Amino acid sequence: MTDDQSSPPEVPEAKAPEGGHRGNGVSRRKVIAGAGVGVAAVAATGFAVGRTTAPDDGPSGDQVVPFRGQHQAGIITAAQDRLHFASFDVITDKRDELVAMLKGWTAAAERLTHGDETTPGGAVGLGDYTPPSDTGEALGLTSAHLTLTIGFGPSLFGPTSVNPKQRDRFGLAARKPTGFDELPMFAAEKIETSRSYGDICVQACADDPQVAVHAIRNLARIGMGVVAVRWSQLGFGRTASTSTSQATPRNLFGFKDGTNNLHAEEPELLDKWVWVDKADNPPAAQWMTGGTYLVARRIRMDIEPWDRANLLEQEQIVGRLKGNGAPLGQHKEFDEPDFDITSYGVPLIPKDAHVRLAHEKHIGVRLLRRGYNFTDGSDGFGHLDAGLFFIAFNRNTAKQFVPMQQELSRKDAMTEYLIPNASATFAIPPGLGKDEYWGQRLFEG
Repeated sequence: MTDDQSSPPEVPEAKAPEGGHRGNGVSRRKVIAGAGVGVAAVAATGFAVGRTTAPDDGPSGDQVVPFRGQHQAGIITAAQDRLHFASFDVITDKRDELVAMLKGWTAAAERLTHGDETTPGGAVGLGDYTPPSDTGEALGLTSAHLTLTIGFGPSLFGPTSVNPKQRDRFGLAARKPTGFDELPMFAAEKIETSRSYGDICVQACADDPQVAVHAIRNLARIGMGVVAVRWSQLGFGRTASTSTSQATPRNLFGFKDGTNNLHAEEPELLDKWVWVDKADNPPAAQWMTGGTYLVARRIRMDIEPWDRANLLEQEQIVGRLKGNGAPLGQHKEFDEPDFDITSYGVPLIPKDAHVRLAHEKHIGVRLLRRGYNFTDGSDGFGHLDAGLFFIAFNRNTAKQFVPMQQELSRKDAMTEYLIPNASATFAIPPGLGKDEYWGQRLFEG
């Protein structure tokens, strides 16, 4: 969970019903709230401006990340410092309503990433007696390198291993990618269904937390009556670098995290480990070619016991020096770990050290990590509810993330200090061409 598992040395709420994974029922409150908005709100597209204040009459300029392209932004984009991740349940069974909402979301997201409101004058310019079409909390802010990345959960396609009775509400079962399913259970986790899974996810990353929150808030508003927020997570302080131009950050255990991550500057490795190839799926699922799969895990850290462990113990659990991040037995952060070095017949990097078990030499796979720290107050017993919101992208979750996590959950000494309590996976389509909307190739291909 600290670093090596995700990649190479510097290169590139709707509550689930008992016994089930989700509920598609619509409460009276949702019906009332969505009555005048629902799909009609989809027509009100766009987004707000985004916190690094910009001149009133000036654009965001070089803080704009292109919204369209070969791949969605927010994957190999240089990782921003703030995150608002949201998972949505689709609460309509009408395919045309869902498609209309996705079209509205796309227009809104594109405007927002350029530092615009959801509609021109949407926050204050639509008249005194008209509800604003933009919530307005990002007025006067730049786009702050905002990226919005959408994904579709296994449940959108019908039955899953978690919910085998899930209906194929939108006729998408035949278009489900090969092997795409919810993550299996792993050892030493306590998954809470109320903040796991979901039909659709949106990852908002930005250099300003208010810009990211504003984005998710407005998408939820536009989607009212069609989708409902199932769960969401705020994150701060990235725990990985997705570009060689970025320094390695630290996690809440105080160690450098993501030293061996994949980077945008490694296209051959990205093709091997991240981007879905045409050969990976049958013809009906070719809409995923050029996309990737996202794994999200909320991992609470047992902060207080960790803080009482001595420095030597912490470094042996991680397998790196806490100061400069060098592998034990080496001098610099990006020195290659030598797992054969021994001291008095004992491996210098312990056999249960995170670095050893997560390294490609041991597990044989790579991931592109893009996680964030989180602190969500306390648990009511004087302990911080804090940890890592783990996000990783891979080409084949069943062959990459699952075997890696199975190995770590059984052997990694760090698991003593970790409590994974939320889990989800989503299919992330490729980027958009001119005039395309989110999900067009899935619904119309």
